[in-house]
Amino acid sequence: MDLVSPTLMNLIIFVLAIYVGYHVVWTVTPALHTPLMAVTNAISAIVIVGAMLAAALTETTLGKSMGVLAVALAAVNVFGGFLVTRRMLEMFRKKEKKVAPAATAVAEGGQA
Repeated sequence: MDLVSPTLMNLIIFVLAIYVGYHVVWTVTPALHTPLMAVTNAISAIVIVGAMLAAALTETTLGKSMGVLAVALAAVNVFGGFLVTRRMLEMFRKKEKKVAPAATAVAEGGQA
């Protein structure tokens, strides 16, 4: 006989995970957001593998369809995360300076 219901224990763990996750994410400095996004995408890729294993082990049609849905949603999360990370990294690239047309003509020996 259990002293505490397993459902209650799972709920407590879930609430604690939300609390810890909230505080971990909000204390990250802005310079670390891009690497953190890349690691999060890698973790989401692991979720895809877990969803595939869970879908393969089910025997009912509902279980298989839920597994396929989980794989699809995790894939959207991974690819969307990589797109966001790429856009964030592009913001830090140095842009090429445009040369004024008059300065180019003078440099080539022409008239301005």
